[in-house]
Amino acid sequence: MLFRLVKKESRHGFTLLEILFAMSIISIALIAVFRLYAQTISVNHQLAFHTRAPFLAQQKISQLMTMPAAEMSAESGDFGDDFPGYSWVVTIEDIALESLGSQIMKQINIQVSISESGQTYQLRSYRYPRD
Repeated sequence: MLFRLVKKESRHGFTLLEILFAMSIISIALIAVFRLYAQTISVNHQLAFHTRAPFLAQQKISQLMTMPAAEMSAESGDFGDDFPGYSWVVTIEDIALESLGSQIMKQINIQVSISESGQTYQLRSYRYPRD
């Protein structure tokens, strides 16, 4: 009996099963990356609002504090082309404080909101009328 050594042919390339398995792993990884990217964009928009809104509310309250108390009134508006989508609402109430001998103070409430996401920021301040 004669044994022959048969050289096995070497295969080049991948099987269909190996390709499908590799593609499924890559697709799962890409889905996770895309979800992370979408979440990063959402957080970035929220951080932008929570950075700008206090600045805009403080700017508006500074404008109100320079006005005479008698001229202060409830109003609303937007911040123009510099901050598109941002709007503000000011409400002013007279508050009587017994600890100050029933003196009337002005309570100033400012609400800054953005139309895209509906987020709001509120700032409250008090002013003792000097005039």
